[in-house]
Amino acid sequence: MSKIEAKERIEALKKAIDHYRYLYHVKDISEISDEANDSLKHELYKLEQEYPEFVTSDSPTQRIGGDPLPEFSKVKHRAKMLSIEDVFSWDEFLSWTERIKKVEGHSITDFYCMTKVDGLAVSLIYRNGVLETAATRGDGAIGEEVTKNIKTIETIPLHLRVPEVDELKSLHLSRELEEKLISQKGLIEVRGEIYVTKKDFETMNAKRKAQGDEIFANPRNIAAGSIRQLDPKIAASRPLRFLGWSLEDIGQKTQEKSMEILHVLGFQTAPGTLAKSEEEVKKFFTKLQTTRREILFWIDGTVVRVNDFSEFMNLGVVGKTPRGLIAWKFPPEQATTIVKEVEWFVGRTGKLTPVANVEPVFIAGTTVQHATLHNPDEIERLDVKIGDTVILTKAGDVIPKIIGVVKDLRTGKEKEVVVPKKCPVCESALEKKEGVVDIYCTNRNCFSMERERILHAARAFEIDGLGERTIETFIEKGLLTHAPDLFRLREDDIRQLEGYGNLSAKNLVEEINSKKNISLALFIQGLSIPNVGEETARDLALAFGTLEALRTATKDEFLAVRDVGEVVADSLISYFSQEETHALLTAYREVGVVVLPMKKQSGPLVGVTFVITGTLSNLSREEAKDRIRALGGSISESVGKSTSFLVAGENPGSKYEKAKALEVPILQENDFLRKIKSL
Repeated sequence: MSKIEAKERIEALKKAIDHYRYLYHVKDISEISDEANDSLKHELYKLEQEYPEFVTSDSPTQRIGGDPLPEFSKVKHRAKMLSIEDVFSWDEFLSWTERIKKVEGHSITDFYCMTKVDGLAVSLIYRNGVLETAATRGDGAIGEEVTKNIKTIETIPLHLRVPEVDELKSLHLSRELEEKLISQKGLIEVRGEIYVTKKDFETMNAKRKAQGDEIFANPRNIAAGSIRQLDPKIAASRPLRFLGWSLEDIGQKTQEKSMEILHVLGFQTAPGTLAKSEEEVKKFFTKLQTTRREILFWIDGTVVRVNDFSEFMNLGVVGKTPRGLIAWKFPPEQATTIVKEVEWFVGRTGKLTPVANVEPVFIAGTTVQHATLHNPDEIERLDVKIGDTVILTKAGDVIPKIIGVVKDLRTGKEKEVVVPKKCPVCESALEKKEGVVDIYCTNRNCFSMERERILHAARAFEIDGLGERTIETFIEKGLLTHAPDLFRLREDDIRQLEGYGNLSAKNLVEEINSKKNISLALFIQGLSIPNVGEETARDLALAFGTLEALRTATKDEFLAVRDVGEVVADSLISYFSQEETHALLTAYREVGVVVLPMKKQSGPLVGVTFVITGTLSNLSREEAKDRIRALGGSISESVGKSTSFLVAGENPGSKYEKAKALEVPILQENDFLRKIKSL
């Protein structure tokens, strides 16, 4: 794959993952299977590892989860609910263990393996032993408060069980931890999975089918849909269960001890075992794969975690993924079906993608009706025709992929797939770019591309109530041609549309108008500048302060910004030199959008870069980072020659050794606290 092809593939993957992630996590709709989504994210992750220059902060690999629904209160997680890197083979698993060996400086021998339950992840907060708050994952940092619904699940204790003395003695815990578990004073956080058994799933669907109701696609949909109902009676009426898989560090040393403690506190736990070698991990995975159909609930692999807490913490986080944790997924499934027709879809970049509409086929919990054919060359390579019986797989693609044709089943009535001569949306001319196999619409104002740009802008402005279908309707009715038109929408125009009334039209217009003042960082993000994501937008905003300064900057000035390289600088120069961009910025001014200047960083720590390693006892890492930023300082995740100080907590790991080697000043936690307090 060439660099150009990799970049285009990464952009296509990001768009698709964002779309399906929103449907799955926010709307609880599964248009494709979890395996397909996992494979899709895995492909993106591997491409970004191979081409790190194309990694942007808005990539799905840098982001976790979906936005909380507005009907629920928002809860900020005490510690982020991070995502997990997926591996799909023994070789990929060994590559992971080799990476953590290099970081840690020695081989890891103790792993804890758990069955990966296919359900809904939740966080439970207990105060003095009593369940206080329950929240969904949300976007990883902020979740949805669902305590009333969670309380209807009998497998979740409303009050933590007080362990008996003999039970605690058998766990060989410290005296301090034993006393904490008995007194249960303070906060304790438990994380786990809401799920439905296979038997209960089948019983519920049989009942719904008999009543003429729509059946659920898979048990995960039942769990998610039940917990995210406003009426707790709905959750209470459904056979929901809970399995714990995480207990915050309250003094235990290993994940194995966490699972034992969860059990004595009254929780069912995800089945697991301690593995003393890589081979034992493989043995556990193989057994799980062969017995998965005998397990009472749906699983999609095993979670493998470095057992020792101090080693796990030392390994740190890569992007939004803990380095000491992976999910080893089962191989994807395949199925056969019949191609009914092939449609061509135009994406945000103008690329045309052929998608086969197929006879519905059920694979791993999802009814599949669409399969990608990628491009005209792929259609020719496969020799696929309308009416063919084809083989689908869910490995590593946006939607299920056609990987072969069962030509022995041809009847002679099959029809050739016709490659369009014009754009199927706007009928503009198509072009094939040099060195790539894809075809593109040449019309920058094509309906499909404009829809995606408007949707991207609406998200940057943080406008609630504007989804893809709503924007599509507004474009079709002539109410929107580009993003600034959002601020020209009137109640009279909206209330005439299907699904809107006086109140909903009024609320939407008020919501849009309330977002006319926007920070420079978010505005830059909403412009859809190629290669500029959330973090780069923030860096640019801090560097230039105003939109005018950014718009008129030179390439050398862009290159002077932290983490901006040749590719991003060229994208910025190209973008701000286009007449379309000038017209867009003028339109934003005309509708009253005010781009707020970004204040320059100020404070006694401006220009000072900190790296934090190890476990801090008096404050969390995020709290430490917030204090540094409040004083104008910067945070880095890696130690280098430009590092001003390393803040070292307990068990600091390899960053500590690297700082010593580079003669970077090292601050112990108390020294750090005294330093920032004195400023």
